[in-house]
Amino acid sequence: MFENIQFANPQFFWLLLGLPVAALWYFFKRKEQTAALRMPSLKGFPKNDWLPRLKPVLFAFRLIALACIITAMARPQIREVSTRTKTTRGIDIVMAIDVSSSMLARDLRPNRLAALKEVASKFIEERPNDRIGLVAYAGESYTKTPITSDKGIVLNALSEITYGQLADGTAIGMGLATAVNRLKDSKATSKVIILLTDGVNNSGFIEPETASNLAVEFGIKTYTIGLGTNGNALSPIAYNADGTFRYGMREVEIDEALLQKIAEVTGGQYFRATNNQKLEAIYDEINKLEKTEIEEFRYYNYEEKFRPWILLAGVLLLSEWLFRTTVFKSFV
Repeated sequence: MFENIQFANPQFFWLLLGLPVAALWYFFKRKEQTAALRMPSLKGFPKNDWLPRLKPVLFAFRLIALACIITAMARPQIREVSTRTKTTRGIDIVMAIDVSSSMLARDLRPNRLAALKEVASKFIEERPNDRIGLVAYAGESYTKTPITSDKGIVLNALSEITYGQLADGTAIGMGLATAVNRLKDSKATSKVIILLTDGVNNSGFIEPETASNLAVEFGIKTYTIGLGTNGNALSPIAYNADGTFRYGMREVEIDEALLQKIAEVTGGQYFRATNNQKLEAIYDEINKLEKTEIEEFRYYNYEEKFRPWILLAGVLLLSEWLFRTTVFKSFV
């Protein structure tokens, strides 16, 4: 009942401090308010001992009525708040993901690709107001999902990304160019590419420098991530007879100079992820750097609740007057 009640003028509640004082005054002065008549005997008068003792009820009615009036003066209200949000700065993001065989290396748990998909899923879920698309690349590249606001579609497409869908290799320029092509016609205020790789550019017919210049031309910021531990990592080195990979230790080679240059030219940043925790921290950092501005409008509706208190005070005062002029008339 009182969950959403608030008071517009709560300072009037200080007046309630006067009510205990009035009650004490009445307690000590009540006998002086009734004239005393001394008689040698009460024989012949009807006995009615209980009615005079109820006389203080009249004063209680007055005190409660005053309390109700003070509460009404404090203006109890029910406030209802409705909100409406407006995205004032939307961001379109394309995630370009390396799916070459080296992404199956086990220096991240359980492997690089699986770790990336887990972290990227969390990133996507935390961008409810942005449009996101996916590009996969290895020896060549393709658009897995065009930019869309439907996060369910993006998350499902991300879960379907596996090794073997493309010829092996690392075509960084192709992956970046495909991502630029997805964003070049976007009308969003901010356009961002997150390019992840664990190797060096060794495939494709578009040079990474050419692709980064295209990103600059279309005003697309690129964050680059080098994925892989320092030193050697347990990586696929050959095929077994049954078609599965044979694993062995291989030196981790990431063209960090190239990734740093791409990020610098396009206005982004370069990050190095050597384990699961650092990869997650990098996506958290990008999430903080690229914030969508949301404007929130709040509408307040106030429903006044002082009238019932005034009505109750009126009923109490009227009742006090009626009892005083009828039932208690002989004692007042």
